[in-house]
Amino acid sequence: MKQPAKCFLSAFFTILFATAGMAQNYTQTLKGTVLDKAVKSPLIGATVVVLGVEPAMGAMTDADGRFRLPAVPVGKHTIRVSYLGYKELVLPNVTVNSGKEVELTLEMEEDLLVAKEVVIRARVEKQKPLNELSTVSARTFSVEETQRFAAAVNDPARMASAYAGVNVADDGNNVIVIRGNAPNGLLWRMEGVDIPNPNHFSAVGTSGGGISILSAQLLSNSDFLTGAFAAEYGNALSGVFDLKLRKGNSEKREYTLQAGVLGLDAAVEGPMRMGNQTGSYLVNYRYSTLSILGKLGVNIGDAVTNFQDLSFNLWMPAGRLGQFTLFGMGGLSNQEYEGKPDSLRWEENAQEQYGWNFKANTGVTGLTHSIVLNEQTYLKTVVAVSGTQNGQQSDEYQDDYSLRRLFDGNYRQTKTTVSSTLTHKFNARHLLRTGAYVNVMQYRFGQREWDDDAERLVEQLRNSGSATSLDAFAQWQYRATDRLTLNAGAHGIYFFLNNTYSLEPRAAVKYAFNERQSLSLGYGLHGQMQPLGVYFIKNENNELPNRDLGFSKAHHVVLSYDHNLPGNWHIKPELYYQALFNVPISRDEQDAFSMLNVPDGFVGEILRNGGKGRNYGVELTLEKFLTNGFYFLLSGSLFQSEYQGSDGVWRNTRFNTVYVSSLVSGKEWNWNRRHKNRTFGVNLKLTWSGGRRETPIDLAASAEQNKTVYFEDRAFEDQMPYYLRIDTGVRLKRNYQRLTTTLSLDIQNTTNRQNIFGRYYDTHSGEIKYWYQAPMIPVLSYRVEF
Repeated sequence: MKQPAKCFLSAFFTILFATAGMAQNYTQTLKGTVLDKAVKSPLIGATVVVLGVEPAMGAMTDADGRFRLPAVPVGKHTIRVSYLGYKELVLPNVTVNSGKEVELTLEMEEDLLVAKEVVIRARVEKQKPLNELSTVSARTFSVEETQRFAAAVNDPARMASAYAGVNVADDGNNVIVIRGNAPNGLLWRMEGVDIPNPNHFSAVGTSGGGISILSAQLLSNSDFLTGAFAAEYGNALSGVFDLKLRKGNSEKREYTLQAGVLGLDAAVEGPMRMGNQTGSYLVNYRYSTLSILGKLGVNIGDAVTNFQDLSFNLWMPAGRLGQFTLFGMGGLSNQEYEGKPDSLRWEENAQEQYGWNFKANTGVTGLTHSIVLNEQTYLKTVVAVSGTQNGQQSDEYQDDYSLRRLFDGNYRQTKTTVSSTLTHKFNARHLLRTGAYVNVMQYRFGQREWDDDAERLVEQLRNSGSATSLDAFAQWQYRATDRLTLNAGAHGIYFFLNNTYSLEPRAAVKYAFNERQSLSLGYGLHGQMQPLGVYFIKNENNELPNRDLGFSKAHHVVLSYDHNLPGNWHIKPELYYQALFNVPISRDEQDAFSMLNVPDGFVGEILRNGGKGRNYGVELTLEKFLTNGFYFLLSGSLFQSEYQGSDGVWRNTRFNTVYVSSLVSGKEWNWNRRHKNRTFGVNLKLTWSGGRRETPIDLAASAEQNKTVYFEDRAFEDQMPYYLRIDTGVRLKRNYQRLTTTLSLDIQNTTNRQNIFGRYYDTHSGEIKYWYQAPMIPVLSYRVEF
C-alpha cells in the first residue's frame, strides 16, 4: 500500500478508537406529515406507529396532517402508517440520530378495495418510484444511499452508477452513460422544473462534471429513470434525475458541519416566522480543499483547482393560499495549468507541453407555489431563473517556447422558466396530471479552434440572442382493478428558434400477479433538442447551416418483471429496445460522424438530421434492502449500442462496452446493541465493464503530420481492455447527548488499478501511448450534527 493511504488509514483508526466512551440512552424527536400521494392533501387522523419498541410509540395526525413522536430511541426503526381507505404504508430503516430531529413526508395511496373490507397486508416497496405515473425503468433513491455507497461521496450520479444499465464515462468525474446513450441525453430536474447541469467542472453540452454542486443536506428522497419516461418528462433521450428538496426544521435551529479533503461544509436550518405562519429555512455552503490531497501525496495532477457552492431552500406556508418555497443552488469552479516550457520534460510527459484555463459556473433559483384547491385537485406553479458561464482556453508550447492558442471558447446561457402542473384525482381509479412550461433562453457564444491547414484560429461560433421553447403534457392513470394499472399520455415540445417540434405519445401497463410479483410494459417516443450552441455553428461563408436542425428522437420499449422475495430481497429483470432516428450526422455523404458519439461540447460540424441508432439489451437487478445492518445490490447489463452515419454503415457507438456490472454491499454493526449509540459500517463497490471504444490511429499519417490522426472510416472499431475498479469505505457514527458525529473514509480505486481511458500519438517518441483513468483517491471526512 502506498504511503498516502497508510497515513489516511492510520489517522482514521486513531480517531475511530478515540471515540469510545460510556454508553447512554439517547432519544430524538420524529415528526412529519401524512399526505395523499396524488394530490398532496393532508390526511387527518392517520395513525403513525414505531414498530418494535417498548413501550409502544404512536401518534395521530392533526388537521394539517402533522404528527409528532418525542423521545424515540436512536437507531434504525420501521414506521407503519394506516388510514381508512388507503393502503397501509410501511417505511423501514428510518434512521434516528441524537444530533438532529427527523422530519418525514409520508404519502399514502388510496385503496380500491376499501368497500369490500379487504385487509391489505403491509408491503415494503422501497424500489417503487415517488412518481406514481412512472411504471418501468424507474426507482427511488435516498440521501442515505448517496452517503452509504462506497465512492458515492454524496453524489447522486456516482451513486446511480451502481444501478443496472448505468456506466461511468470517465471515473475522474460523475458523467454517466445510460443504456449506451450519449451522456448529454440525461435530464436534471429539481422541484418540477428542468435545471442546468448541477456539477462543478462541467463542460457545455454534457450532463456531468467533476464534483456535484448538490448538497446532501438539502436533498430528499428522489427518483432516477432510465427509459420510457412518463409524459411529464421531456427533452431527454437516456435518463432523468427528478430531485426533491427537503424542508428545514420549523421548530428549532440545527447545524451540520463537515470537514474533509473535498471541502469544508456548513449547513444551518431552523424556523422562519412569517405573520402568523411558521416556515423554515435550510442553507448549505461548501468551500473546496482539494489541494489537501496533493499535499498528502495523492496524484490529482499539477493543475490549480478551486470550487465553492451555496444551496438553500426556504419553506413559507401561507394558510389558505397554499405554500411557497424559494430554492436555489450555485457553484463556481475553475482549473488552471500553465504547462512547462522545457522540451526535455515534454519527452517524459507530453501533457506538460500544453496549458489550459477552464471555468464552469452554474446557478439556479426558483419560487414555487403549491395549493390544494380541494380534496381532489392540486396545483403547483414554478418560476425559475438559471444560468451557466463556461470558458476554456488551451495553448501549446512551440519549439521556440512561444505559445500557440489551440482553442478559445466562452459560453454564457441564462434561462427563465415558468411551469404549472395540475393534478386531479376523479376517484380512486382515475388520475389526471397535465401541465405546461415555457423556457426563454438567452445566450452569448464564442468559439475558435486552431486549423492546421489554414495555420490560424478559425472562428466556428460567434452568436448572441434568445430562443424560446414550449412544452405541454397530459397523462392519465386508470386503475382498472387492484392488479391492473394503465398509464397513457403525451408530451409535446415546440422550439420557436426554427419552428421545429416533437409530439410524443407515452403508454404503460402494469399487472400484479399477487402482492409480490408484477409484470410491466412501457412505451414512449422521446425527443431532444440539440445543445444550443450547435445551432449557431458557422460555415466558411459565415452562414448558419445547423440552425434548422430538428429534434433527435427515440422509440423506447421496456418489458419489466418485478418480484419481491422473502427476507427483503428483490429481483428485477428488464428487456429494452431503443430505436433512435432523426439524429444529426455530417452533411458529407461518406462520413461516420454522429451526434450519438459526442460526449460534450458544441461540435463544429455542419450537420443534417437523418442518422439512426439502436440500443437493446437485458438488465438484471438483485437487491437485498437494508436488513439487520446488511444490504446488497448486484446489477448487470448485456447490451449493444450501434449507430449509422451518413455513409450508411452500422457501427458500434463510442459507448458500446457490451457489458457492465456492479456489486455494492455493506454491513453496519451497533457497538452497543442495547443503546445503539455507536455504529460502525463497512462498504464495498466492485465495477466491471467492457472497455471504451476507440477509433484506430493511423500511425503513418500521424508521423507525417506530427499529430494524432485517426482512420475515420473505421470509427470506434477498437475496444480497449476491460474496466475493473474496487472502491471501499468505512464509517463510524457516534451519538452523544444532542450531538451526532460521523467519521468516513472512502478509498476510490482501492487497488490503484490503471484502467485505460484512451490513446494518442506521442510526437516525441513516435509511438502510440495510453492515458489512464483516476488513480487511488482516499476521501476522508468528519461530520458533526447538532
